[in-house]
Amino acid sequence: MLFDLENASIKKYITQAESGIEREGLRVNSDGTLAQTPHPFENQKNIDRDFCENQIEIIGDVFTDPQKLNDQLLELQRYINTRLRENGELLWPFSNPPRISGENEIPVAQYSGSLQSKSVYRQYLAQKYGKIKMLFSGIHLNFSFSDLLMRAAFEQSEENDYIRFRNYIYLRLASGLTQHAWLVVYLTAASPVSDETAGTESNLYSSIRCSDKGYWNHFVPLLDYSGLESYIGSIQKYIDDGNLRSVSELYYPVRLKPRGANSLEALAENGINHIELRVLDVNPLSPTGIFVEDIRFIHLLILYLVSQPERDFTETDQIKAVRNIKEAAVFGNEEIRQRAKLVLLDIQRFTSKHFPEFIDVINYQLEKLKPGNSYAEIISERFGDAYMEKGLELAREYQRSVGYV
Repeated sequence: MLFDLENASIKKYITQAESGIEREGLRVNSDGTLAQTPHPFENQKNIDRDFCENQIEIIGDVFTDPQKLNDQLLELQRYINTRLRENGELLWPFSNPPRISGENEIPVAQYSGSLQSKSVYRQYLAQKYGKIKMLFSGIHLNFSFSDLLMRAAFEQSEENDYIRFRNYIYLRLASGLTQHAWLVVYLTAASPVSDETAGTESNLYSSIRCSDKGYWNHFVPLLDYSGLESYIGSIQKYIDDGNLRSVSELYYPVRLKPRGANSLEALAENGINHIELRVLDVNPLSPTGIFVEDIRFIHLLILYLVSQPERDFTETDQIKAVRNIKEAAVFGNEEIRQRAKLVLLDIQRFTSKHFPEFIDVINYQLEKLKPGNSYAEIISERFGDAYMEKGLELAREYQRSVGYV
């Protein structure tokens, strides 16, 4: 195990962690078509373009309390909605895009000056993956343990290099979380309904972006988790072979990130700062696109994973992990439901023993396993007969409910 929960100094800090959210979303006109105005948020600390001019990325700060993280997302969306309302635009509340007449409606993000390379990179993505696939928006959750916890665990270890020890912890956590990402997909999938112009029928998948039709490289990356140098080298090999343009093109469920700019050079120089979980849909049932309960569950899942016996993450395991995610993204997959129940019951026992104050967090997830209770089932029932019309109605409702500044 990575952390000994029976050790008093580790137990003292084990629940301390930091989380941040990056939420993607599309700007649409009042009729649901993609907005064709330039990105209206220049030089904003927490708001950027994403792939295209009409795709916003909301970049939250880092918080120790998920509720405060959610509160900031609401504040940012209040500001965004104020500006969009002035332009007669709305923030589309789904991961799946609205109706699209063609790729001409999807202008690649326009950067200038020293940032122009970002536009060149997006043109490359458009050619390789197609513009429509890039419209499928999601949420990335960034997670890191507190330095106090890491230092306490380091003092109990036989390692004499703190940075190397921290890298080892995050490498092991990334491998374990990748193997359990299917569970996160099953419990948070929230995009079963789509417009036919997105390229797939409704109710085939609970999460199109995590399915075999979704956001993946044209191959299954096989990474070396034995050490940071080996991990970096395994990614660099795909770049050298021409399979990836850069580390940013690694479309993988869990990525290891340095502080600041995402580059292999920064990762090698500064070590791992946090992990990035990339399998979350924008949930239309929440104004912020995510529920606080799900952020808390991911933290609890991580605590569960770091208490388990360590094991290697073989190439066979990695291929299976990706396959499991795609299977979990299939709408109404009963086999996955039963598998999820077994894992959640084990996490429930773990929580009862070590973190009884968090038992409601796991019980909230268990409730989703009852027929009709998953996000995907609720959304299919609510929006399945009129995706565009009801999607616009919800976008207007959220624009009104969060207020204006």
